Amino acid sequence: MKIVVIGGASTYTPELIDGLIDHAADLGLTRVTLVDPNLERLTVVTAFAQRMVAHRGGRFVVDSTSDRKAAIQSAPDYVLTQLRVGGQAARHSDEMLGRDHGLIGQETTGIGGFAKALRTVPVILDIAADMRTHAPHATIINFTNPAGIVTEALARHAGVRAIGLCNNAMTAQRGIAKRLNVRPDEVHIEQVGLNHLNWIRHIRVGQSDVTTYILEQAMAELASASDDDDIHIPATLIGMLQALPSSYLDYFYMTNEIIAKQQSGIPTRAEVVMDVERRLLERYADVHLCEKPPELMERGGAYYSTAAAALICSLHLGDNATHIVNVRNNGSLPDLPDDVVVEVPCRVNQHGATALPHAPLAPVMHGLAAQIKAYELLTIEAALSGSHERAMSALLCNPLGPGAGAVERVWHDLLQRNTHWLPQFGPHA
Repeated sequence: MKIVVIGGASTYTPELIDGLIDHAADLGLTRVTLVDPNLERLTVVTAFAQRMVAHRGGRFVVDSTSDRKAAIQSAPDYVLTQLRVGGQAARHSDEMLGRDHGLIGQETTGIGGFAKALRTVPVILDIAADMRTHAPHATIINFTNPAGIVTEALARHAGVRAIGLCNNAMTAQRGIAKRLNVRPDEVHIEQVGLNHLNWIRHIRVGQSDVTTYILEQAMAELASASDDDDIHIPATLIGMLQALPSSYLDYFYMTNEIIAKQQSGIPTRAEVVMDVERRLLERYADVHLCEKPPELMERGGAYYSTAAAALICSLHLGDNATHIVNVRNNGSLPDLPDDVVVEVPCRVNQHGATALPHAPLAPVMHGLAAQIKAYELLTIEAALSGSHERAMSALLCNPLGPGAGAVERVWHDLLQRNTHWLPQFGPHA
């Protein structure tokens, strides 16, 4: 097996390599090629990855290139995408765009996620076009945010098999397992909705339904939470939902509180991550370092390696395991269209990931999910067409976007900040 990683100079990469080392024998893994235009970072990350493999007795080769097309021409079995168009500087700009207009500043939701999607969708589809020509039988596994929009674009326009991956479900599963003092593989969660917009409705340990117990525990903890700097959803919200909401739903449920905190002048997440990445790259450059350092946990993306390696194993070995991933709905959530991408438990084997059937979303969930899905579809149309009208329609459709009186001003500011990255919108961009 050969795997190509687009965005291979990411500080996430050692996390991925660690997971692949664990499963290399099962996969028959022979080569992992890291692809990135940042040659300085790529050199550091590649050398560290090679040391990790050698230290663990791995039998696959890690190499690297800045030539994406050449890497795909090597006929890989899987192409993993974990890229960030514009880097952390663009992320910081996205977050500040929200703050400057009194909106949520975040990289996957609201105005920031919109800007990132416009930059990212054309690049992802260029990768898919290269795959159609040179590696038509390969599967693209997308970890790039905003993962829901990116995977939706792939499902509609890629012409190759694509699955969207997020580590949040596995992180939640691990957290519940720790709370119950059981093994993670004993915990089964029904997490449904869209990427970064989902709810855990049912939780089983073996054959025992522990949903009520976990919900009651969560409500008790929220009710007794101290008045610190963290923003907590009200305990009553979990009772209303009868589900555990994704932490990303805080941006929708606690919008005013989060905007006020951001307006207080706290550092952006991009600023925090830039400092973490600087320290990580210094550690990776240490020729004596052969194992992923503990500082990697500060970067985020916990269990990414576990999720990615396990998904590839199921696709390769056909074990019919259940994974929570992003795929076409195809009736899984009957109150959403069949052709849209959802994030739900799926049965995974050599034929791909098939969404399992689930009950409809409750109205309090469905309304938000349907609105965000409409926003996602408009965003993809805007990214591919270069239509200013479609772009502003997408912003108006997003509940975290600007109102009609401000949408044109916000849109033009976004274009000004992303001139280099959005040529599809013409010379005024």
